[in-house]
Amino acid sequence: MGLPPTQLWTREQVATRILAGDTLFVLHGNLVRVPPSWLAAHPGGRLSILHFVGRDATDEVEAFHCDETLQKMRGFIVGRVEMGEDGWMPLVPPIAHGWVRRMGKDGKMEWYNEARQVQVSEEKDSSSAFQGLLQKATGETAECGPTMSMLQAVPAKVSPKNEKLNSDAYKELHKRIIDAGLYKTPFLTGYGPEFVRYSLLALVSAVCYRYGWLVPSALFLGLFWQQLTFFAHDLGHVGVTHDWTLDRLISIFVADFLGGLSIGWWVNNHNVHHLVPNHPSHDPDIQHLPFFAISPVFLKSLWSSYYKREMTFDAFGKLFVSMQHKLFYVVLSLARFNLYANSYGYLAKTAFEPRRFRGGRWWWWAEVFGLGLFFVWFGAVLKGCGSWQNRLVYLLVSHIAASPIHVQIVLSHFSRSTDDLGPAESFFARQLRTTVDVICSPRIEFIHGGLHLQVTHHLFPRLPRHNLREASLIVKEFAKERGLEYAEFGFVEGNGEVRGVLKQVADQLKIVGMVADSEIREAMKS
Repeated sequence: MGLPPTQLWTREQVATRILAGDTLFVLHGNLVRVPPSWLAAHPGGRLSILHFVGRDATDEVEAFHCDETLQKMRGFIVGRVEMGEDGWMPLVPPIAHGWVRRMGKDGKMEWYNEARQVQVSEEKDSSSAFQGLLQKATGETAECGPTMSMLQAVPAKVSPKNEKLNSDAYKELHKRIIDAGLYKTPFLTGYGPEFVRYSLLALVSAVCYRYGWLVPSALFLGLFWQQLTFFAHDLGHVGVTHDWTLDRLISIFVADFLGGLSIGWWVNNHNVHHLVPNHPSHDPDIQHLPFFAISPVFLKSLWSSYYKREMTFDAFGKLFVSMQHKLFYVVLSLARFNLYANSYGYLAKTAFEPRRFRGGRWWWWAEVFGLGLFFVWFGAVLKGCGSWQNRLVYLLVSHIAASPIHVQIVLSHFSRSTDDLGPAESFFARQLRTTVDVICSPRIEFIHGGLHLQVTHHLFPRLPRHNLREASLIVKEFAKERGLEYAEFGFVEGNGEVRGVLKQVADQLKIVGMVADSEIREAMKS
């Protein structure tokens, strides 16, 4: 492969090309142009690229891609960019203003405004950190696209110089992790005990079912699903064999056939979550209306750039949010049913999408086939329970038994910052700010699947989870050297913090209701 182009691009030139429809981001001082065909075929989904248009995505790209893929990216370099003393001065991606590209009536790509930014003047505190919140727009098209002023970042809420130092620190930290050999998967010592555990849980469930002990059978089936989730998570991150095709085939067997969930949906969802963690308008993992609102901003009926819909805060939402801290465990106990809905909705929407660079179309057919087989075997299990009452009990017990994974996941983020500090914030600082570890003894960490070490996992998503503990020690030491927070709490304490956050939002909703009632009474008196 030849040397990349040497043309030097100014910030204004990059912005002009973005407004013209090009998808551009910075990688090691090089300007990378993503062709429309590649954007549609990107294995990680288009949103994971669109959130970094006009930004330096070096740390994010290296965290998510192997050396082979990084080498192939060189073929998309169109030149160098002007780098200042504090690195590249980022532009604001059009999607942050609700602008996306879509096919027009004439068959040509055009800008489409799916959402609008919540204006700062609408906030009670003009210094609010919630920059980039979106609400549903009327849907303007080509005549009026994003403007140059939209791409210009507002005065940074973080120091560009300090974020440059954080980025450099992350690169050094990543090198330490690589040099320590922590990307090597410990198949025997790591997954050996895991496979024994999976097999025992499945066997006990089958034996109990054989003897008619339906509740114990359902309980162990749920625990089997809960443990398999961690394995599917590793495979989705290409963190087991580190070969995309092999990991995806295994994950379809594990997630779709054994668990009834789409691994394709999970990867698409999870990649966005990792890149824009805890952003109210962009992170699907905190968008849970009408059941949960972890910040008062969700009461504004925000737009979800992932789900492409308004998260309407209606009467149903008011009812649930007012009691969300009390219903926390009840809702999460049934969360697996929501995963089914998201999985099948995703496969329905992607049925006619272009072929992916990896997996072509076979991944979709393989998932549909795997899910079909899941319904065959699980349907037979339910049918064999006898009466409809037994079937309902088996269904609920098995799904509730698999729910601790949902509690663990929300502990890692619900109590953390939901602020948007702008495009200048480094990958390193963003992950530390929005993620927290759950302190756990090594003897029982298999219960958490190793993913209680979420801070380190978010910094190095492809790292085999059996190496996360060793890596976390390096990260903690490094964060201490840099004076950065490495957040962690115990499981009980974490549950208390999360429920406390939910109660705060519920209390604010109550206050808003009391104020509204008071205003109505005053108006009636006058």
